[in-house]
Amino acid sequence: MKRYLLPLAVFAALVVFLAMGLKLDPRDVPSPLIGKPAPAFNLPRLDAPDQKISTQDLRGKVWVLNVWASWCAPCRVEHPLVGELAKSGVPVYGLNYKDKGADARAWLAKLGDPYVATLVDPDGLVGINYGVYGVPETFVIDQNGVIRFKFNGPITPEVLHGAITPLIRKLGG
Repeated sequence: MKRYLLPLAVFAALVVFLAMGLKLDPRDVPSPLIGKPAPAFNLPRLDAPDQKISTQDLRGKVWVLNVWASWCAPCRVEHPLVGELAKSGVPVYGLNYKDKGADARAWLAKLGDPYVATLVDPDGLVGINYGVYGVPETFVIDQNGVIRFKFNGPITPEVLHGAITPLIRKLGG
């Protein structure tokens, strides 16, 4: 009888760990960048490739970076809420991630362009620096260039009104 106790205890421990894992939200991936300076970039604009925008250009204001792509179905779902956020007066910058320029421009022409500017990241290198592992992802960055919030997945009304907007107000944006 004793020889069955160890395998039974191991099995019970596995069941407990698996049950705990089932209760976790897969979108809730903590970012090591929260509270740290946003990684620097100097990227061309989608609408004017000869013009670039850098993180230095955005210093002094609260702003949002929304990572998206025309091939991303969840990006289409969240797009109206990104527009709502932009209409509230918050500067929202798009980071077009691993996309073709013509496809991205057509997508914005069809769905509307809520962004102050869309920055182009064709190889995903800036996305890597920000810890992007899938689109869409959204970051709130304060006046000092520090990342204060990151959301993985499409923004929902609950996230927009319950987390992003109050944080932006708190930061003075």
